[in-house]
Amino acid sequence: MNGPIHPLHCIVPPHMLKNMLANGSAAQKQIALTSLSVSAQLRGRRQALSEAVAYLAAPQAAGKRRLIYTANNGSTLPGQLVRQEGDAATGDAAADEAYEGAGATYDLYFDVYERNSLDGQGLRLDSTVHYQKDYDNAFWDGRQMVYGDGDGQLFNRFTVSVDVIGHELTHGVTQYSSNLNYSGQAGALNESMSDVFGSLVKQRLLGQTADEADWLIGAGLFTANVNGVALRSMKAPGTAYNDPVLGVDPQPAHMRDYVNTYEDNGGVHINSGIPNHAFYLAATELGGSVWEKAGRIWYVAGRDRFSNITEFQGAANLTSEVAAELYGEGSLEQQAVKRAWEGVGITVGAGGQPPQPQPTGCLAAPAAWIRALLK
Repeated sequence: MNGPIHPLHCIVPPHMLKNMLANGSAAQKQIALTSLSVSAQLRGRRQALSEAVAYLAAPQAAGKRRLIYTANNGSTLPGQLVRQEGDAATGDAAADEAYEGAGATYDLYFDVYERNSLDGQGLRLDSTVHYQKDYDNAFWDGRQMVYGDGDGQLFNRFTVSVDVIGHELTHGVTQYSSNLNYSGQAGALNESMSDVFGSLVKQRLLGQTADEADWLIGAGLFTANVNGVALRSMKAPGTAYNDPVLGVDPQPAHMRDYVNTYEDNGGVHINSGIPNHAFYLAATELGGSVWEKAGRIWYVAGRDRFSNITEFQGAANLTSEVAAELYGEGSLEQQAVKRAWEGVGITVGAGGQPPQPQPTGCLAAPAAWIRALLK
C-alpha cells in the first residue's frame, strides 16, 4: 500500500537561490547550483517512496522521541546516530540545536494543543545534521528533518534558528492533518501555517508576548555579509532583506499585490506573506501569549476545517468560524480575526480568487535556465 506523496519542503525559497545564481560570486553560484541540484534529486527520490510505514505506524505513548543523526557532510540519510532521547548534549552545536528545537516544537503541540507529535500518534522525530557540504537549506522530506551547515558566506548553519525547525516540522503536522496541496494559494497557506507555528515555537520558548516577538522567520540564518534580518517578516512582509546577492524580499502583505507566477509552485513562498500578515494582525490585536488564542484558532482550523484545496478566502472564513465556536459569535476574538483578514484585503464571507497559475516545482531549476545564469 502506498501512502500519499508529499513534496520536499525547504526553508530557503527558490527565488533566493535564483538570485544567488544571478548575482553571486563564482563560489556562491556553485553553492546555489549545488543546493538546487541536491533538492531536485531529493524531490525525485521522495516521489518514488512509499509512506505506508509512517501512515500505518501504531499509536505511541505520549512523550518526546528524538533521534539525531549526522550525515558527516555526505548525502546518506539518516546517517550516523549521535544523540537520542534523554542523552546528554553532544557538544556539536548543530546536533544539540536540532535536538532542542525538535523538543520545543513537540512541547508546543503537546502542551498547548494536546497533539502527540506531528501525526498526533507519537511519531518519532528524526533529524539529520551536517548534510552535504555548504548546503544552503533545511527541509522536511515527509519522514524526517535534514539540515545543511550553510556556506559560511551568506548562510549560517540551519539549526541556529528554532523557528526554522518549528516551521519545517509543522509541514509534518500539515501533512497529517489538512495535507494542503503544495501549489498556488493552498501551497502558500501551507507555507504560512509553518511560519505561524514556527514563530510560536520561538515565542513560547522565549516567553514572549505578541508585542515582544520579532515576527521574523529565520533570524540568525544570515551571516554579517548579508543586508537583511531574516528570510521573512510576518509583521512587514517584503522588508526582511535587500541584498546585492540575495535580492529584495518579494513578499506582498496585501491581496492587491498578489503575485501571479509559475515559479515556486505558484509562488508558495512569496504569497504566504498575505496570510502571514493576517495572522500577525489578529495576534497583535488579541495580544498576550499568541499560542493561547490566535494560535489555537489557526491550529483548530488547520486540524479540523482546512482541506487540501483550502485557499485564502476559505482560510479567512474557516478561522472566523472557529473563533466563533471557541469564543462566541461576535466575540472580540472573532472580530479580531475578521479585521485581520480585512487588513490584507480579504472580507470574511466573500468569494472570488485570483487566477492560479500552474506550478513548476518548489525548487525547479530547468537546466537551460541554470546554464544561462552561470554564463
